[in-house]
Amino acid sequence: MASRDYFERANQHAKDRQARFPRALSARYDHKTGRIVIHLSSKLIVSFSPGDVEGLEDARPLQLNQIEISPSGFGIHFPAVDADLYVPGLLEGFLGSKTWIAARLGQTGGRSSSKAKKAASRANGKLGGRPRKSG
Repeated sequence: MASRDYFERANQHAKDRQARFPRALSARYDHKTGRIVIHLSSKLIVSFSPGDVEGLEDARPLQLNQIEISPSGFGIHFPAVDADLYVPGLLEGFLGSKTWIAARLGQTGGRSSSKAKKAASRANGKLGGRPRKSG
């Protein structure tokens, strides 16, 4: 059984966290702009495209209508797609896990078409292209 001291420390930790990080007061999906809009306790309003967030990238607009905010204000839940966002993580710029973000960055880099990339591709093609995988 947990001691009274344990609960007091846990409550103090929660108060410290609430003092350091803004909490979500409200959240909604704006059909006009296609963005999630979150109003924070710091009076900051954050909006983003669901396609940029892990767990929401394939969600349809109707699935984004219902948004629940945790009692602490640090969590946002999308029941229709069973996805959760952590507000402090969102504010730190992490809209997904490191692996997911790295994959997204790789996709973006792979689609770029600079003059240097085109020239390197042509030069590689003159040398016979990419070596075949063995085995």
